[in-house]
Amino acid sequence: MRKLLTFGALAAAATTPFWIDARASAREAQGEADYPPIGQLLDVDGTQVHAYVTGDGPDLVLIHGAGGNLRDFAFSFADRLSANYRVIAFDRPGLGYTDRIGDGYGGAFSSDAESPREQAALLQAAAQQLGADKPIVLGHSFGGAVAYAWAVYHPDNISGLVSVAGVTLPWPGDLGYYYTVPGSSVGGAIVPPLVTAFVSQERVQRGITSTFDPNPMPAGYDEFIGAPLTIRRESFRANARQVNGVYPHIVEQSAFYDQIAVPVAMVHGDADTSVPLSIHSQPASEIIPDVELTVLTGVGHMPHHVDPGAVEAAINSVAARAGLR
Repeated sequence: MRKLLTFGALAAAATTPFWIDARASAREAQGEADYPPIGQLLDVDGTQVHAYVTGDGPDLVLIHGAGGNLRDFAFSFADRLSANYRVIAFDRPGLGYTDRIGDGYGGAFSSDAESPREQAALLQAAAQQLGADKPIVLGHSFGGAVAYAWAVYHPDNISGLVSVAGVTLPWPGDLGYYYTVPGSSVGGAIVPPLVTAFVSQERVQRGITSTFDPNPMPAGYDEFIGAPLTIRRESFRANARQVNGVYPHIVEQSAFYDQIAVPVAMVHGDADTSVPLSIHSQPASEIIPDVELTVLTGVGHMPHHVDPGAVEAAINSVAARAGLR
């Protein structure tokens, strides 16, 4: 009997990874069926880039934050701007329906990830393919780091920069286990399949709601955003590893902020605990030459949903200062 029990335990241990993989694959397939691409799929030098384009006017590129996709902007913000701008929202590499960049990233055990500079290069090429050679570029949260990289490393292909709760400068301390564990080689192999296979809808819902704290989440946002896309194994790894590895890239690119030659606007809530105002936009506003900082009282990490009028005003200011309106 003991031998039978031991054999049974070994058999269960051997089959468990396959069962987890099958469950994760099924949930990924369901998530993609429920949330298909809503824009066009571009081929940028062999890399698929998902782009949502709407409206007419000066070109405005929108770059989403960590753990998201372009649906964050398509929920309502892009339509708000479409009367005055041609709005182009992209999925960042590894998230939504944009591929990882090249063969050097991805896979269970690789801890490498695309830098903001690499992401900016890909999205700049995608924008150019759409005829947007010198757009205004808006980045939210982690997307802010990509937008700053665009301004620093592609100064001839940008008309203005808008940072919305943007990751801007180096910060003290670490990022916590949510990023450091799945961002590592071993953790990235073990954790994402378990998250994809077993995370509950209630846990996902709490995560989305907490992003808006202390402000309420707009009605219907959680149903529209496509959270199941973010918890796919490769997307979960891409997000964790990009965030976990971004610090040295922020150190590198922030050394050039005083050379940014296009108009810049920052919109940041003073209740943002994810990307604190006092660490990012406030000190950066003293470095960048042509900058306007708008501080929103009582607003957390999602200004473009909580106070979209303030963000639209910042965009309009940049467009006017750039001679586009």
